[in-house]
Amino acid sequence: MKRVRQRARAWLAAWAGCVAGVTGAAAAPAFDAEAERPALLLVGDSTLAPRTGYGNALCARVAPPLACLNLARGGRSTLSYRAEGLWDEVLARLRAGAPGVQQHVLIQFGHNDQPGKPGRSTDLATEFPTNLGRYVDEVRAAGGVPLLATPLTRRSFRGDQLNNDLAAWAEATRRVAANKGVPLLDLNRISAAAVQALGQAGADELAMAPPPPAGASGKTDFDRTHLGPKGACLFAQQMAEELARQVPALAGALRPGPDCAALPPPAAPATVQGLPTAADPPSPPSG
Repeated sequence: MKRVRQRARAWLAAWAGCVAGVTGAAAAPAFDAEAERPALLLVGDSTLAPRTGYGNALCARVAPPLACLNLARGGRSTLSYRAEGLWDEVLARLRAGAPGVQQHVLIQFGHNDQPGKPGRSTDLATEFPTNLGRYVDEVRAAGGVPLLATPLTRRSFRGDQLNNDLAAWAEATRRVAANKGVPLLDLNRISAAAVQALGQAGADELAMAPPPPAGASGKTDFDRTHLGPKGACLFAQQMAEELARQVPALAGALRPGPDCAALPPPAAPATVQGLPTAADPPSPPSG
């Protein structure tokens, strides 16, 4: 085990050196200090990832000494996150931690496990729960504390009712959490209730861009899955409150965030002949 921890520390030190080459920071001392701190690691898809999800806004609500690392990546599922080697990085971070320093790993998948996504989709009845359970077991084996979150709801309505097409994946996550004795953060239930209360027009204010005008053509960042600042703020607030309820050990490390209701909705980008300008960011990956 000591040799494994040393290898993991070496790998992370090398990674930190790459970052230091860009930022000019001193890599080794930062790594050593980081390994001594308790941490909350975020693992999931683009609804949690930087820029398109709520993960960074959640990390902004975490107070020292707890570190918060957003390791979620857009377009990933329980299958592809592991297949691409991203999960190995999470385990390396856990194994490199100082003995006795608690590290929680929040795991949230579902969007890209749905059918129709080659290389990412998983079978709901068999693969998806098996993959989640394996993540839980490996976090524990590496000395971490696993947490399972149900997937963030999408925000499309049928008439006046939210179409929560991730309900089955949320239920599968609940069953895995119960079977494994893992704290459950039921974001699907909480976010669906909030979006239902907002209605379609209010929910559209949580997106990365405003809805395009009727009849408009061209590229847009608007969709009803990914999040702009207002949406990220709202769901980070909900998750922070859920963490405090379900994981009392983390309650003292969570601090208040901004008033999400006071944040403005997304502004329309400048366009040229109906298309976004070159300064506009690219559309986010699915899920």
